[in-house]
Amino acid sequence: MSDDNTNDLPPKDPAPLDPVATVILDQLAALPADKSAAPDDIARAYAEMRRKPSDGRDLYKRYRRAVKEQAIFLARTGRIEITRRGEPVDPDDFKGVWRMRLKR
Repeated sequence: MSDDNTNDLPPKDPAPLDPVATVILDQLAALPADKSAAPDDIARAYAEMRRKPSDGRDLYKRYRRAVKEQAIFLARTGRIEITRRGEPVDPDDFKGVWRMRLKR
């Protein structure tokens, strides 16, 4: 019988964040505490990081869905808030115009 004790192992590092999630957090951290960001602003920032000379000016539209998916993930984990009209909303049930901010 072996004395394998897996409790002695150091805790695993959390999985690295998606690059879009990292940009969301970086952009929100750069804002004043009382400000929020529109998803298109985040998509534009991410698109500029990935831009190639042959890309059109509307490259950011390609990243809108990824920004929304990562914002929902970050809101579920408690790192950011998704807001409508300045009030936090349920990340699993919101529609329309929305913004995001760091969790208060």
